[in-house]
Amino acid sequence: MRNILFLAAAFCLLACGTTKKQANEQPVVNIQFNADSAYAFCTAQCSFGPRTMNSEAHEQCGQWIANKFEQYGYQVELQKADLKGYDGTILKSTNIIAKNRKQADTRLMICAHWDARPWADNDPDSTNWKKPVMAANDGASGVAVMLELARLLQQHDSARIAVDFICFDAEDWGVPQWSDEVDGDSWALGSHYWATNYTGKEYQYAILLDMVGGQGAKFYREHFSMQYARSIVEKVWSAANAAGYGSIFPNKDGGGVTDDHLPVNEKANIPCIDIINHYPDCQQSSFGPTWHTINDDMQHIDKNTLQAVGQTLVQLIYSE
Repeated sequence: MRNILFLAAAFCLLACGTTKKQANEQPVVNIQFNADSAYAFCTAQCSFGPRTMNSEAHEQCGQWIANKFEQYGYQVELQKADLKGYDGTILKSTNIIAKNRKQADTRLMICAHWDARPWADNDPDSTNWKKPVMAANDGASGVAVMLELARLLQQHDSARIAVDFICFDAEDWGVPQWSDEVDGDSWALGSHYWATNYTGKEYQYAILLDMVGGQGAKFYREHFSMQYARSIVEKVWSAANAAGYGSIFPNKDGGGVTDDHLPVNEKANIPCIDIINHYPDCQQSSFGPTWHTINDDMQHIDKNTLQAVGQTLVQLIYSE
């Protein structure tokens, strides 16, 4: 009888252990992110030229982005503001807010900046420092992933959560390296404006996408993301692993980045993480060799990187 009880207890422990392990594993989502489509959205933005503040390309591309979200069934609000740059320039800023019409208990905000850097101030060639950046990666890639997600969410309406998108403006008017000015608050002006004026409570958490299409990119756990929203980092990195992209989302810590997620965390009080590329062995910049150079163009965008980030978010959204 004692042997029978022992065997029964052992079987129970084994079964309980197996159940726990299975419960901790995310089922793989079958819906596929289309990197070709995201790449085309990135190309379309760049076709307007550098989307620098106050330029015609900026205005035309902003309207195109808004129209695409509306095409996918989103309710679009254009939050316009005159913001002052570090040099006193008045920046005609537009945050593009795309609201999902679905009613759900959980609401996720995914965001990215859509403006382009007006100066290639990290270019190896100093004669390029005052030329605008095409911003294929540092700007267009995040918006491209969001547009493809919006298209997928319209096609596959089985997600239990609602996903809103915000394209922040005036992120990249920060003090250039060749300037003598010192102003730590010159970056992420559009998200600061949005977060300062945000009074809602609808978002459980948020994810910022910044430079998510670069060749050979990997996404380390950003410092402020871990500080403000560690559980969200763990949730997203777990989704990356389930989607088969654990090597691109390594469980390693990167540095802290001044980016749009800071005002979302500090002013809007929404736990927000930053999915941002990190190149620890790149001498030119830990943001990669094309960051703030004239080489941030479509020739240096990798569909595999877009796929890794996009499929990770699909895994997250449809597993919630």
